[in-house]
Amino acid sequence: MFDETYKLNNGVEIPKIGFGTWMITDNDDAALAVKTAIQVGYRHIDTAEAYENEVGVGHGVRDSGVRREDIFVTTKLVGEIKDYDDAVAAIDQSLADLGLNYIDMMIIHSPKPWVDFQKEDRFFAGNLAAWRALEEAVDAGKIRTIGVSNFDEVDLQNILDNGRIKPAVDQVLAHIGNVPFGLFDYAKQHDIQIEAYSPFGHGEMLKNPNLQQIADKYGVSVPQLGIRYLLQLDALPLPKTLSEDHMRHNATVDFTISDDDMALLKQVTFNDYGEFSGFPVFGGTLD
Repeated sequence: MFDETYKLNNGVEIPKIGFGTWMITDNDDAALAVKTAIQVGYRHIDTAEAYENEVGVGHGVRDSGVRREDIFVTTKLVGEIKDYDDAVAAIDQSLADLGLNYIDMMIIHSPKPWVDFQKEDRFFAGNLAAWRALEEAVDAGKIRTIGVSNFDEVDLQNILDNGRIKPAVDQVLAHIGNVPFGLFDYAKQHDIQIEAYSPFGHGEMLKNPNLQQIADKYGVSVPQLGIRYLLQLDALPLPKTLSEDHMRHNATVDFTISDDDMALLKQVTFNDYGEFSGFPVFGGTLD
């Protein structure tokens, strides 16, 4: 999997599987995890200002022994930033914290501030202001590619109608049992690559005996089944782990799920996130 790529709508190639760093909040842990992942073979690293680990991620990239141009680094503009000046400052801060000369991709982390995630206001004007800052950073050579995260169709349409650069990706919650198929179709129509975070449903998915039965059929684990499923939906999974063995395991997906089993998996409904259910992206609120 490490050698396979998707071509984004601006012609930039992005590795088909990424290494996520959400909840690796200690910078030393993040540096070691990223360095290990790159040495294992990952060439796509995903972080965010909100993860508070950009410093560690940057160290891991620089200390990996792999050429900078061979590593695709994504970070995110915090969802609370909905104005131009703060977006400009945050872009420069992420560059400084990462210690890199450029960022391969920077995306707006959320269409709404997290405390407002379940509310009706779409923050259209604020997203366009932040988007303009990202567009100018592309013009300046600070960022190669820009995109969004957690955007629904209406949020994407706002950028498509009023922005100058089309979003290259939309990074969303997607895993067996919880796939926004309508959004996937919309993104495909507009040549926007879907990235899938929490591809294992924050671990709760791994306890499902029905999924284990299907995985056994292919001689793989439930995590491998989950990664393969997303790839066959043309999504880009972003698994995360601190275990080197799991890093290798998650990318060893050289099998094909049959059409019949894909149809079965598409019918699965699963949205139990256990102790993480309070996060806004899993349906919780911060009120």
